[in-house]
Formats: sequence, structure tokens, C-alpha cells
Amino acid sequence: MISRIDLRGDALPEGPALRALLPRADFDVAAALDKVRPICEDVHHRGDAALIEYAKKFDGVRLEQVRVPAAALAEALQGLDPDVRAALEESIRRARAVHRAQRRAPHTTQVVPGGSVTEKWVPVERVGLYAPGGRSVYPSSVIMNAVPAQEAGVASMALASPPQADFEGLPHPTILAACALLGIDEVYAVGGAQAVAMFAYGTESCAPANMVTGPGNIWVAAAKRYFTGRIGIDTEAGPTEIAVLADDTADPVHVASDLISQAEHDPLAAAVLVTDSTELADAVAKELVPQVAATKHVEDRIAPALAGRQSAIVLVDGLEEGLRVVDAYGAEHLEIQTRDAAAVADRVKNAGAIFVGPWAPVSLGDYCAGSNHVLPTGGCACHSSGLSVQSFLRGIHIVDYTREALADVAHHVVTLAEAEDLPAHGAAVKARFAEGEQNWHSGWKVPGQ
Repeated sequence: MISRIDLRGDALPEGPALRALLPRADFDVAAALDKVRPICEDVHHRGDAALIEYAKKFDGVRLEQVRVPAAALAEALQGLDPDVRAALEESIRRARAVHRAQRRAPHTTQVVPGGSVTEKWVPVERVGLYAPGGRSVYPSSVIMNAVPAQEAGVASMALASPPQADFEGLPHPTILAACALLGIDEVYAVGGAQAVAMFAYGTESCAPANMVTGPGNIWVAAAKRYFTGRIGIDTEAGPTEIAVLADDTADPVHVASDLISQAEHDPLAAAVLVTDSTELADAVAKELVPQVAATKHVEDRIAPALAGRQSAIVLVDGLEEGLRVVDAYGAEHLEIQTRDAAAVADRVKNAGAIFVGPWAPVSLGDYCAGSNHVLPTGGCACHSSGLSVQSFLRGIHIVDYTREALADVAHHVVTLAEAEDLPAHGAAVKARFAEGEQNWHSGWKVPGQ
């Protein structure tokens, strides 16, 4: 059901050589670019008409318009199961508590008397949010994208989610209800690369956005790459992944259930156990069999995900080697189920989110921990972060110098400008002062200095 990779005995290689030994799904965004490019440019030239045509082609629905009527949002919220509503509201409350604390205040540094640099934080003006459809419905992704944007102060946001044939061409009603709970009234029944193109270029119905965030399939990821530079993006999200670093204190029932929990997303989902305990490895492999048999989505998702090249039990000599392996892997979700789990978690360098001990499963983070579940995949945790308030903010430096403060450093500016063979840079400083006496610093100095 799941393969093994034995890295015991020999010294682990460094860097790319170690990463090459670890399981990873095939997810070739570059190859998908050629297919999304014409779709994106078609949306650019034909706007809503192209979106309506692609809804029929890809989603099997006939649309009269792409924007979801306000009445449909209100109806979806009214019809929402009370227990689901309570769960969504609690998820929103906890996410707000965590993300509100991420807000950044302006900070001024007094560099010299009369000279200061202030960094202020300004939210992106308009954001397009994407909530995937298809195999599952993800109202939690609506929350994870919208809450940090709202807490950052984004003034305008719109959400796109694929139209569903089962719901008369509207996005899934639970998606619409989540939008209503969050106060998002601009919603579009658009999916895939065409949704990203709609936000990037704008159409008759939808104004262009400055940024697009939210997970999706390979076509969404490819469209994000295509528009990088024109719009901001969060990340090119690939198939979801979980890595568990565990020792002989871990409960194999817990570990197996957590591996399955991510495998049920997609046949390309990755489930990786890194352990120095052969007894745990054997117990987890054994435990997977009855747990998989007892759950849903086995044939189309879980079984191929666990059997795929992206999933494995990785055996290592000890905790130190295990830490090296999980840092090389850079998991989207990393669980630590070891002795002194908090101390071990503190040593991890590369992970999208870390879940400490037996009572913090990834499922908690997916919904109600308060953390964000839009996280880097495919090893990108070695250089990227998950979605946060900071994702929607831009830092702007404000430079404020008096005449005296500029005069004090003018000769250094002129010297560096001349060293870079950019004399006009130095001249822009000299122009602010009358010609003065020469000095040994740069052959020029401010009068009276």
C-alpha cells in the first residue's frame, strides 16, 4: 500500500542529493503553461463571453452571466446546516484572532539628527481569491484566503469558484454561504486558469485585481506562473502533502490516520512518514490497511495517493537524521510525534506549518487551529511562507532628510555615485547646494562644511 525508502547505514548526502532521494509527486507546471496560455489570452480578448464558453466546455454548465447574484448568496446562507454554520463561524473567529495579531505598525528609524526612514505598511488595493471545486468543496479555503486579506485592510476583494452542474451553474452553496458569512458579495462562477485570467485582465463583469491567492489544480498554478509580474500571487500550489517525523513513542493509529487524511485530497497527494523505529514503521503500514478499507474515496484518491511515488515510509538512523530529511523535504504540513516534540519542532528549519505532538493533527490546522492552511508545497517551504496578513501588505519606505542631514552625508553619496560611474546621481546632490570649496573626500564639498 505504501513503499519504503531505507536511508539507514550510510551518511546522508547534502542538499539536492538528499532531496533527490525523497518522494515527490510529478507536477510539471511548466508543461501546463502551453495549454493555459491560449485560454488566458482568449479571456483577455473576449472577456465574459470566453468565461461562459469555458464554463460549458470544462464544467458542463450553461451560464447567462458569471457573477453570482446577491440573492443566491443570501439563499445559500439561509439554507446552510446550522452545525456547519457554527463550525464555519468558529473557524472564522479563530482565524481572525491569529491573523489580527499579525498586523504591522509603521516604524520610524532616526538614522541621524534630521534624517529618518519610516516603513509604512499599505494593503493591496484589490485581491482576487480562488476557492477550488471539483473533487471536494472547500469553504475552509474561502476563510483562509479572505480573513488575512480583510485583516490586512484590503478594500476590494472578489472570489471565484468553479460553476457546478449540480447547482444550476453556481459554485457549491457551502462556498457561497462562507462568502456571505465573511461579507464577500462579489463572487464569480468561474474556475481554472480562466478565473486567474479574469482577475489579471479584468472583464466586463469583473474589475482587474492586483493580486490572486488561493489553491487550485495544475491549471490554476500554471496561470499564476503565466501572470507573475503582472499580478501578485501567493504561491503555485501543488498537490497537498504531509510529513510525519516520529519515533517509537508515536501511536501508529494516529500516524496512519493522519497520512490517510491528506491522501484523501487527491491521487497525487503525498503522505510521508520519517522514523528511526522499524517497529513503528511496521505498525503504521499494518494499520493503514483497515483504516483505508473503512473510509471513503479509497479507489479514486487514497489508494493511488498512498501507493504513488510521492508517498513512502522513510527509515533513518536517528532523530538527527530525521531532522535533516524533513528539512530537505520541506513539507507543506509537518507533524512532530516524538519525545520532547516541542523542542524538536523548534529545530525544524523548513516547513509550511508544524504540528506539535499527538493532539495537533493537520486536520486541526485545516479548519480550526486559527493558523492558515494555504501553505507552500513541493519543497517551496525552504524559501516561502504560508498565506498571512503580510501577504497582502506592501512595505513602503518614507525618507525624510533636512538640508543639514543631507549636507552631512553628501560627499559619501557623490563618492559612491562616481565609483559606480553614475555622475548624474552625484550631480543631483550637488545641485541642491551652491558651488563650494574643494575637499579631499571627493573633490567637492558643501559650502560652509
